[in-house]
Amino acid sequence: MFLSRSARQSGTKSKIAPYVHALLFIGALSTPLRAADMMDIYHEALENDAQFRAARFTHQAAQEKLPQGRAGLLPTVTLAGVRRRQWIDIERIGGTGTATGTGVAVRPSEVVIDNQSLTITATQPIYRKENFAIYEQSKLQVAQADSEFIMAAQDLILRVAQAYLDILLAEVNVEVAEAQKKAISEQLAQAKRNFEVGTATIVDTHEAQARFDLTAALEIGALNELEVRKRTLEQIIGRIPEDLAHPTETPSDLLTLKYPRMQDWISVAEQNNLALKVQEAVYEIAKKDVERAQAGHYPTLDLVAIYSDQKGVGGTITGRPIDLTSKEIGVQLSFPLFQGFAVQSRVREAVAIQEKVLQDLNNTRRNSVLQVSQQYLNVTNGIAQVTALKQALVSSQSQVDSTKLGQEVGVRTEVDVLNAQQLYYSARRDLAQARYNFLMSRLRLKAEAGELDEEDLKEVNDALFRPQSPGPLQSPLAAH
Repeated sequence: MFLSRSARQSGTKSKIAPYVHALLFIGALSTPLRAADMMDIYHEALENDAQFRAARFTHQAAQEKLPQGRAGLLPTVTLAGVRRRQWIDIERIGGTGTATGTGVAVRPSEVVIDNQSLTITATQPIYRKENFAIYEQSKLQVAQADSEFIMAAQDLILRVAQAYLDILLAEVNVEVAEAQKKAISEQLAQAKRNFEVGTATIVDTHEAQARFDLTAALEIGALNELEVRKRTLEQIIGRIPEDLAHPTETPSDLLTLKYPRMQDWISVAEQNNLALKVQEAVYEIAKKDVERAQAGHYPTLDLVAIYSDQKGVGGTITGRPIDLTSKEIGVQLSFPLFQGFAVQSRVREAVAIQEKVLQDLNNTRRNSVLQVSQQYLNVTNGIAQVTALKQALVSSQSQVDSTKLGQEVGVRTEVDVLNAQQLYYSARRDLAQARYNFLMSRLRLKAEAGELDEEDLKEVNDALFRPQSPGPLQSPLAAH
């Protein structure tokens, strides 16, 4: 905006700018920066994820279904006005001389008449079966949109968690690949030294070189995978995540469930599963479509009121226009008699669609049971796997410590230590993957039960990192 100011103002701005820049630089140095944890990324996603924003506007548009459906039960008022000018040949209608009234004579045999009318019509439906069905449908459509929006919010939680955990796992894979490369690099150097002094063959050197080249390729693949995972998160938050928080050395594990038995989760899902609620709403809407189609056989009854103010009426016939004001009120009853069998056809079509939707509902219900069962088994098996791999990590750490001790006393070499460290990093990778899979299964299980919200994501975040204060944004799930 400073481009339109005077030269004097521009000069003042140029003098102040260095001080402003210095203050901003000092402020940046004094502001504590911390890596973004999962909740920080989630709050960004609430504002920046295009898929969730589209769902938000879709939900907003669906709310208008209710006033649109209610409109069929409310009165309608129309205003119609007409203004025209007529030229009448009096000789052709048997008249003579100059017309009087509002007519204006142009010549002895012709008169011009200005004709205008104003009509107001008010109609209040008293009985229209189709309109009642449409209104009930609109309420079901709003309920369906509410469930779909909550599903979109839960999907955002799952996508953020999955993308974040994928990056953490990719970083572990890079760390493991680097450890493997370092260990094999030492082995390759030792093989070359042994070959030079004649204690090993060239075959040992070639084998070590092949293993080194393979691990170098694995490292490149791990780095590429890490970049791909970052790009996936970029699609959600609109920027490449450069500084993400790293889990603590001993993160806590959420090894308990709200409901202990699988059947308990299935029962909860039958009541709260959002996909099931959406499909139930679709089925109820299909039933109302049958009612709408059947309404074609029913009569309609309306209360109609008409006010009409006309000027220049009758001039076409008599050449002498008059003014006319009329007021009408009454009921209008209409019976449908025959519409070419179109109503029967629409009823058959609606019934067939209703049966199709019923089968979709049954399939959704069965799929909900299947998904809850699978996620429950993934969680329970994940608990056992995490426990076992934690013990394996402890054993691997003991092996590293004992190998280092053996190196100090001369019974183990540097390569032995590096190999032991490689096994330790592999155990860390397996434990991290098992833990992240378990956490995602836990979130998906709650989503299938219809109970996933921001607090569940915060529990996962606190299990991986230090507890964070809640962000300023309210979860979209809180309003429902």
